[in-house]
Amino acid sequence: MTAPAPIRVLVVEDDPVAADAHALYVGRVAGFAVAGVAHSRAAAYRALERTPVELILLDLYLPDGHGLHLLRALRAAGHPADVIAVTSARDLAVVREGVSLGVVQYVLKPFTFATLRDRLDRYAEFRAAAGEAAGQDEVDRALATLRAPRPAALPKGLSAPTLEAVTRTLRDTDGGLTATGAGAAVGISRITARRYLEHLVTEGRAARSPQYGQVGRPELQYRWIRSGR
Repeated sequence: MTAPAPIRVLVVEDDPVAADAHALYVGRVAGFAVAGVAHSRAAAYRALERTPVELILLDLYLPDGHGLHLLRALRAAGHPADVIAVTSARDLAVVREGVSLGVVQYVLKPFTFATLRDRLDRYAEFRAAAGEAAGQDEVDRALATLRAPRPAALPKGLSAPTLEAVTRTLRDTDGGLTATGAGAAVGISRITARRYLEHLVTEGRAARSPQYGQVGRPELQYRWIRSGR
């Protein structure tokens, strides 16, 4: 039996580091393939004219216009691709407008690979549903597959509230932080803070570099990767 063709994805993200991370994430999920990467609304439109895709991973804040303006233009031109919005926007009016234009999922920044993988797996399951529903329950189950995400699992020993606190502290600190500084700001030990900071590095949300200038062994400095607003 021939394996089904992968779901082609266009990654639209203005920040090059974030775009590379998102493309890497998509490429790691079975059944999906990155068809292209675009850093602006205009580049995305040109890419879609060249290569049809089934799914767009769309940042809503682009240098030449809002992502939903791009989506509105695509719908007017007859492009049927579904959209997963990847954004830090939390305005529910924007969410409602996005749903009306074909946004099937929202993924809020910052997010982990596990979060995006869950959304992509659910989208693939939703697309695979075929035939005629036997009744309301079957329709509800199909929609629940898409709309009710499972919570992403964190590595053992890490908690979501502490990760959120470390993430917020690092994101709001210009110039970055050491594990000692992050621990003091959040109220946890240096060793614990380093585990959370290393997790953010692994997920592509932070970068680390040695901090020199003091006597003794240099300490690692962590900085937030500015992947969106």
